[in-house]
Amino acid sequence: MYLMAIGSMLRPRCLPERRFPSYAYLPGKQPHPVRDPAGHSYHSEAVPVPAKASLESDMFLWGLDLFNHGYYWEAHEAWEGLWQVADRGDPLRMLFKGLILLSAAGVKIREGKHAAAVRHAGRAAGLLHLLMDTTDQTFARALGMLPAALAEQARAVAGMPANLQATALGQPQPVFDFILGQGSTDDLSERASTW
Repeated sequence: MYLMAIGSMLRPRCLPERRFPSYAYLPGKQPHPVRDPAGHSYHSEAVPVPAKASLESDMFLWGLDLFNHGYYWEAHEAWEGLWQVADRGDPLRMLFKGLILLSAAGVKIREGKHAAAVRHAGRAAGLLHLLMDTTDQTFARALGMLPAALAEQARAVAGMPANLQATALGQPQPVFDFILGQGSTDDLSERASTW
């Protein structure tokens, strides 16, 4: 497992060989990553979306890396591709939608839009709460916590202070006090036997 220190917390990297984008996008503050010629992903080769949604896919793991390190808009984009290919009614689709909404809450927190952050986080918590009856531990292993625990973390957004530390424009800033995932897929499979 590869760890990076951000603030006072070590944050794991699932795919340490992948470089983070040159900035963490905030709407209206930087060039749109895909549509603007100055965007960090403009004309870059699109990452192929898997034909089947999977918690073991590089796309999911990349989303974890982005989320954990404060690239919330980019994490949203990574998970949206998986959400689109997940079967309707599948709990996996609900999980991806919850993660997308939680990422949107992270963007809104960074923008200083507390009411919007609370709304997105509340919707995420509602979806994640619906997954608490899932007897399969796959979600818990992939997230590093039970979906119900993540739902509680999302609900806590309402009580988060609205002011953040000043950072340079574009610098990623993790705003949540939890970390998703447990590192590499090898670490996850080793821990699976203990659950």
